[in-house]
Amino acid sequence: MDVRRRSVLTAAGAAGAVGAAGVLGSAGTASAAALGASHGHRDPNSLRELAEKVGLRIGTAIIPQDINTPAWAAVAASQFSVVTPGNEMKWQVVEPTQGVFDWSGADNLVAFAKANDQLIRGHTFCWHNQLPNFLTTGVANGSINQTQLLDLLEAHIFTEAGRYRGKIWQWDVCNEFLTDSNPSGVNPNDFWIKNAGPDVIERAFRWAHQADPHALLFYNDYNIGGEDGSNAKFQAAFNLAQGLLEKGVPIHGIGIQGHLDTQFGWSPQRLSDDIGKYASLGLKVAITEADARTFVNNPTDQVPTNGLENFAQPFEMDEMLKASLAHPELISFTVWGFTDADSWVPGFFTGEGFATIYDVNLNPKQAYLSMQSTLKLAALGAPHRVRTRTPHP
Repeated sequence: MDVRRRSVLTAAGAAGAVGAAGVLGSAGTASAAALGASHGHRDPNSLRELAEKVGLRIGTAIIPQDINTPAWAAVAASQFSVVTPGNEMKWQVVEPTQGVFDWSGADNLVAFAKANDQLIRGHTFCWHNQLPNFLTTGVANGSINQTQLLDLLEAHIFTEAGRYRGKIWQWDVCNEFLTDSNPSGVNPNDFWIKNAGPDVIERAFRWAHQADPHALLFYNDYNIGGEDGSNAKFQAAFNLAQGLLEKGVPIHGIGIQGHLDTQFGWSPQRLSDDIGKYASLGLKVAITEADARTFVNNPTDQVPTNGLENFAQPFEMDEMLKASLAHPELISFTVWGFTDADSWVPGFFTGEGFATIYDVNLNPKQAYLSMQSTLKLAALGAPHRVRTRTPHP
């Protein structure tokens, strides 16, 4: 998904939020690169420290303004142990013009992660959205044929994975290839399937593994943890992963995005069952883009229009975390942006918002507090996560 800013904090609101989040006051004026030095003694009640007790990595998607705004950077650094670039590693961003690269955003994220002892989820090599114009235009006008398109994808994967080889913990290799129908399956009209051929997913995973042999390689999608009610899309993802494994394709994990909406029914038990079924294939699992949206008064203030949603939103976020903690193969839980002020939701779902764990003024919401309590209890009995190779930038 695409992360975009919706509003800007006031200076007073940001300063107050830093204190509420339990981070050092000096971080308000510190540079992003220097934040790591201020966290030698982290808050033991932060999400990252609590999750570490059972080996779980708690993460967030971040965009440049999260790094460049000191109060926001302080929260990102103190609360999370893994970060995902919201946009900065997508093809459209890193190579907007063929052969002309811009690695500044991705490099800044890698530097931020290194400064704050965080792991990185690379996102994403192969997706039908946020592709460079030279690629989509070339395919549309026939100047790029199937062979050339595959060559370009291979070069893109080797170039990007090669640049960050040994620095990325998990890569979302292929993203959102499945239909929303029942039954579900690989979408024949997906840009890559239609123009590069049905074996493009297999090719992408093999190329990614060759380019960075130690990175964990994930297939990532939405509604594949039972959110669709029918579990049809889960079954399609399970079948896809099983088929790839039977061919010896180096797929190591499934990324369940975890975008919820409180107006729809949702079963935490179904999510837990689905996580277990993915794990039965020998795969790691990650919640990669967790949020829970609801109807709000406006995109700036994002106050729920129904008071009950103040209970429903944190309940769904917390139940998603609880389902994850039940399975040692679930190695990371990432929220898709930590504050409502830069959530993607209001820009994509008219009338909805309030989807994250901090409000628009960077104050921890009930969702944060519920997750914090759950992680405290998890230390008393939740299974420890399976071990993985964990490189550092």
